[in-house]
Amino acid sequence: MAIYSTFLQRGYDQVVHDVCRQNLNVMIGIDRAGLVGGDGETHQGIFDISFLRSIPNIVIAMPKDESEARELIQTAYEFEGPFALRYPRGNALGVDVSGPVEALPIGKFEVLMEPIDGAILTFGTTIPMALQAAMHLRKQGLRVGVINARFIKPLDETLLHELFAKKVPILTVEEALLAGGFGSAVLEFAEEHGYTDSVTGRLGLPDEFISHGSVEVILEEYGLSVSGIEMKMKEMLTHFGKLKANLL
Repeated sequence: MAIYSTFLQRGYDQVVHDVCRQNLNVMIGIDRAGLVGGDGETHQGIFDISFLRSIPNIVIAMPKDESEARELIQTAYEFEGPFALRYPRGNALGVDVSGPVEALPIGKFEVLMEPIDGAILTFGTTIPMALQAAMHLRKQGLRVGVINARFIKPLDETLLHELFAKKVPILTVEEALLAGGFGSAVLEFAEEHGYTDSVTGRLGLPDEFISHGSVEVILEEYGLSVSGIEMKMKEMLTHFGKLKANLL
């Protein structure tokens, strides 16, 4: 089934009781996932991660481009259980989609740039800006990596253990509500596994209804931009350096 993110709010009870409680093989295509620009204030698709993440059995994913979307559709088709696939309003990126399609391992992130001094974890529409920010930082000698967290639930716990064990700053970026979102899931993971000395940060949308406006303007307003990500990561790296100095 396919439905706008904002309309899925009305079907929450059906998702819980008629799909997830029975662990049915249902793929929910979540259209307009994220900011929607001209569709208007009431159609901002920013709540679905927060209200779906707490439901048992469901997988939540979002592709970085149309090629990965094909792979995630195949993954959902083969998966035994509920699968929510988010995708944004607007045009695709124009990447090649002529190759074969294979299912992806459930809960497996993708390393796009190797994290050495810091890591940016993001997914979907914010991948390009994260890559640009990381490139800018590398030109300044800061070897920040980018992780495609295409599975919002379940998390790639193996990779997260590796990142937290490195004791490098970890920044999550999401075009969605921060409260109960992907960044919250990463913080919950850190707390659950005792990574209390980690330096973590989150960029996303605040606990408020987002007004009507162009996607670009709204993203810039809330720091969801190349410069916003770059600035936040620099702040975290500075704090991390001071923290290490205090421990020596």
